[in-house]
Amino acid sequence: MTRILSALICGLIFGVGLAVSGMVNPAKVLGFLDVTGQWDPSLALVMGGGLAVFAIGFPLTQRRARPFFADAFQVPTRRDIDPRLVGGAVLFGIGWGLAGLCPGPALTGLAFGLAKIYFFVAAMIAGSLTYGIWLRRGA
Repeated sequence: MTRILSALICGLIFGVGLAVSGMVNPAKVLGFLDVTGQWDPSLALVMGGGLAVFAIGFPLTQRRARPFFADAFQVPTRRDIDPRLVGGAVLFGIGWGLAGLCPGPALTGLAFGLAKIYFFVAAMIAGSLTYGIWLRRGA
């Protein structure tokens, strides 16, 4: 129960941060990506803030034997770059550039009740489920 509660609190803090910074608004993200038009650099400030928190927090977690509410850290061990990783990154970038949304802001945006965000999340879930089925079939 403590794990679920801590995940809920962390998710709420993340969502509030995305909403306060305006990253739930696809126009804000698309403005950042439009470097040849009316460029909006505010997303760079949000990213810089995230990196600052990481730079402070990550070394502190490295000093701990385990997380507060779990038995072990879940850290990826693979270091190679394979075609699936590159393909996923390319698809993510294309989708982000076209829609101005990625999963975190989209899930946060559900609270605002915008139809296009509901459509995006439905498409994201359908794509994830389809990919999962494709992987299980050994493609």
